[in-house]
Amino acid sequence: MKGINGKKVLVTGGSSGIGQSIAIKFAEYGADVAINYYSDREDAEETEDAIEQCRERVKQSGREELLVQADVGKKEDVDRMFDTVLSEWGTLDYLINNAGIQIAADSHEVELDNLTRVINTNTIGAFMCAQRAIQHWLDADKQGAIINVSSVHQIIPKPRFVGYSISKGGMQNMTRTLALEYAGRNIRVNGIGPGATITPINSAWVDDPEKKEMVESHIPMGRAGQSEEMAEAAAFLCSDLAAYITGQTLFIDGGLTLYPDFRTAWSSE
Repeated sequence: MKGINGKKVLVTGGSSGIGQSIAIKFAEYGADVAINYYSDREDAEETEDAIEQCRERVKQSGREELLVQADVGKKEDVDRMFDTVLSEWGTLDYLINNAGIQIAADSHEVELDNLTRVINTNTIGAFMCAQRAIQHWLDADKQGAIINVSSVHQIIPKPRFVGYSISKGGMQNMTRTLALEYAGRNIRVNGIGPGATITPINSAWVDDPEKKEMVESHIPMGRAGQSEEMAEAAAFLCSDLAAYITGQTLFIDGGLTLYPDFRTAWSSE
């Protein structure tokens, strides 16, 4: 894609799901990719397998890959991650804020620690990464682009996931605020808003035919999205083809944000 070849990109949460597809897609378009992962998890073995799979796919594209472990919800980890990337490469062109978590609980019972953890990772973590990237571009007097991987739930409420909804709503305004603040310095900030997507984090319904049918029945196009479709949108927004686009969130959702209950007229006429 025009303008991506030879660039350097950092993808947070890049070891699996949408993040992995984004890392691979940028490599296919000729970028070197720093793959951030968080290893302090119960599924450490699965994470390690996903990391290796991602690394191999990037290598197959003939591009350089750089692994950077960090919990993006912790400032010291974010600083260490950026210090490592900038030390190794000397520069950075794109930041993909993809790392995210969600924790289910009825809102009247959600534990404050869990709410804080989700917001710290999804919103504050994304801001800390954006802050470091923007500071680098200002210091180097160069242009850059940030993609915030948000969700349809930045505008569609998600009961039992209030922390996730709050975090993604905040990401929407962060995208717009940073875009406006730094547009004059040739720093573009956009978002993508995936709808229901087939990824490991959604295995609860992806692997259950009945639940999958229930999810897809709410999608006007009648199917869930593929992570590769999200990756193509992220690459487009970073590319020269989108050089005049900033402050926008592109929803990739099969029409989920189109109020699907209105597919048939039920109002009075």
